[in-house]
Amino acid sequence: MAKEITSRNENYSQWYNDIVVKAGLADHSAVRGCMVIKPYGFAIWEKIQRQLDNMFKATGHQNAYFPLFIPKSFFSKEASHVEGFAKECAIVTHYRLKNDSNGKGVVVDPEAQLEEELIVRPTSETIIWNTYRSWIQSYRDLPILLNQWANVVRWEMRTRLFLRTAEFLWQEGHTAHATKQEAIEETEKMINVYADFAQNWMGMPVIIGTKSENERFAGAIETYCIEALMQDGKALQAGTSHFLGQNFAKAFDVKFATKDGGLDHVWATSWGVSTRLMGALVMAHSDDNGLVLPPKLAPTQVVFVPIFKNEEELERITQTVNGIKTSLENLGITTHFDNRDTLKPGFKFAEYEMKGYPVRIAIGPKDLEKGTVEVARRDKLTKEFVSQDNVVSYVKNLLDDIQNNIFNRALQFREQNTRKVETYEEFKKLLDTEGGFILAHWDGTPETEERIKEETKATIRCIPLDGESEEGKCIFTGKPSNKRVIFARAY
Repeated sequence: MAKEITSRNENYSQWYNDIVVKAGLADHSAVRGCMVIKPYGFAIWEKIQRQLDNMFKATGHQNAYFPLFIPKSFFSKEASHVEGFAKECAIVTHYRLKNDSNGKGVVVDPEAQLEEELIVRPTSETIIWNTYRSWIQSYRDLPILLNQWANVVRWEMRTRLFLRTAEFLWQEGHTAHATKQEAIEETEKMINVYADFAQNWMGMPVIIGTKSENERFAGAIETYCIEALMQDGKALQAGTSHFLGQNFAKAFDVKFATKDGGLDHVWATSWGVSTRLMGALVMAHSDDNGLVLPPKLAPTQVVFVPIFKNEEELERITQTVNGIKTSLENLGITTHFDNRDTLKPGFKFAEYEMKGYPVRIAIGPKDLEKGTVEVARRDKLTKEFVSQDNVVSYVKNLLDDIQNNIFNRALQFREQNTRKVETYEEFKKLLDTEGGFILAHWDGTPETEERIKEETKATIRCIPLDGESEEGKCIFTGKPSNKRVIFARAY
């Protein structure tokens, strides 16, 4: 099966597409710009969703659901927000079809035009803050801490499965607060939740920072982000958390009676991650043999492959497997016993290697005689014979080791591909030859950032929160700078 995958060095983009399709994660659809998430891909997304949902609820948030359709007039109320999304909006203008009088199928009924056009949700700030106006009257109604799991549409015809599609799945948190400080604390809390998830569940190291003015979310005062580095040296924004100030409260006239008897506009945040995380998983860890998954997000962590010639051998193997399988499942480890007799063991090995199952246990008649099993780990493609008596504890520890190894390998890659530059010539050369994260001085102006982007296609990925103050000169203009920012080409 590995021969079906283009190597990363040969064509990274094709390598990515090969894995997504051949590992059974997703497929292209009949609708241009949209994808089909297949059962195995959706099972991974469900694990992502389940863990994040638990983390949201542990921080006091509740789930809700708001309409898919948003009146066009709502977008006009927050100028910078509409400007940011105007070119990506899908618009509903009619509500009925009718048979073509010429017998050529169905046509839009011109008499069924909507009184006001509806935008198919690209994000939900406007519809939610219009709703909050009727929910919030007093400081006693605050804070509101809501999250929504939904699909959104941002018109995009250059499809790249999971990374760039017109419709995608995501969660969006929308919170309302009585004070500026509470809203800022919420914004920072949620970006740290995302970083925790990325690093401890996805095994993907991230840098926490703020966006430059050019890269900031439309309508936000401050955007916090987590940035990850993919194996081709490009950055991927893995999550964002926005401090919205009072912009949306003012746009939708959401005021509340304060404790001291005054009247003030509510403070807001929004934060979200999407199925882009699926693309990040593939690109951060996988190899030329297929998908590599961190055990915490693998739908099946351990797969058993029996090696047998007849029903009698399979029956004896099954008895041994069932005992090990039950013991692993009692520890919360997910397993699968592939006892199909229509496929050879070699084909099964290749299939599970392609799909990224973290651990594979093979067992045949000789293993029964010796009291051993063959344990293979996907991340290193190594195998060991382990005593059946010790295999449960061995696999439990092995899964932890795989999780840690995947993270450490990605962290080492990032460290090796993070470099400082002092001049623009050095910057451009490094972008074209090595890529990666480039730490460089910037004069702080949107104009300089835009010029650099136009000339190199690199953007400021973030201004690191843990970045140290350091006097220097902007690589482009030579003007003074007191801190380095991270530049990279990005997805």
